[in-house]
Amino acid sequence: MWTRYLKSRSNIMLREFRTVDGERLFQSIAKEHKLTCTTLAHIKAFLSGVFRFARRQGVINSENLMRDVVLPKGKPPGETHAYSLEDIVQMLDVLPEPAATIVAAAAFTGARKGEVRGFLWENYDGVQIRISQSFWRGHALEPKTRKSKAPVPVIAQLAQRLELHRSLSGNPDNGFMFPSSTGKPFNMDALSRDVIVPLATKAGVQWHGWHPFRRGLATNLYRLGISDKIIQRILRQANVAVTQNCYIKTVDSDAAAAMQQFERSLEYAPSMHLLGAETPRVM
Repeated sequence: MWTRYLKSRSNIMLREFRTVDGERLFQSIAKEHKLTCTTLAHIKAFLSGVFRFARRQGVINSENLMRDVVLPKGKPPGETHAYSLEDIVQMLDVLPEPAATIVAAAAFTGARKGEVRGFLWENYDGVQIRISQSFWRGHALEPKTRKSKAPVPVIAQLAQRLELHRSLSGNPDNGFMFPSSTGKPFNMDALSRDVIVPLATKAGVQWHGWHPFRRGLATNLYRLGISDKIIQRILRQANVAVTQNCYIKTVDSDAAAAMQQFERSLEYAPSMHLLGAETPRVM
């Protein structure tokens, strides 16, 4: 974001920056890059964070000047996708290990791709997985927000897969759940390109990336009658209605109950072969 949109335009000292400069900055960015309104909002949020940090460090004494910046009209965002329960079942039926377990982890926890890459065995107690890190391009980062550090409930179908995966991995007690051959976090983009896309396409499921698993969990829970408020808590979204104070170490009771209802619904899903007699494995 800094390199692509802001670095070449950072010719104004923060102390001299005015709201009108912010609007001119965004007009220039929008004219050159034809960005969506969502991307423009992300850039504004980034700059707002810069001004908050500068104020805390005593570099500036003014209010956050990005607050009153009105963004130019961006192009509408592209269509988003959510995997249905049927899509997920079809993928699990045709994928080898560890691809199937990684897909199940993404689909049944709603965790972000970087968070799934950072899953650790020591953060899993058989009931929930504590989110302590997220990986982006090989870099370990803090979870996206404080609320993102909440644990994610683990339903029985996922727990079974994780135990099989642990057994096939030598029963580790700690370290990455899904390590690469070099011990680093699994390259999920390569996994989707080399393994998931060919097999899912052959099974009639169109691949739209990893984030639709997160949307899919929200959609599937909504189909079961779970309220938006509870879904937001399960997904650990920043705008959840119920505030969470510090680091949450136990699963919210309502969230756990909702995931148990989702767990029961999977028992009646057609062709739900979670643990085959012979499970091929791809390393």
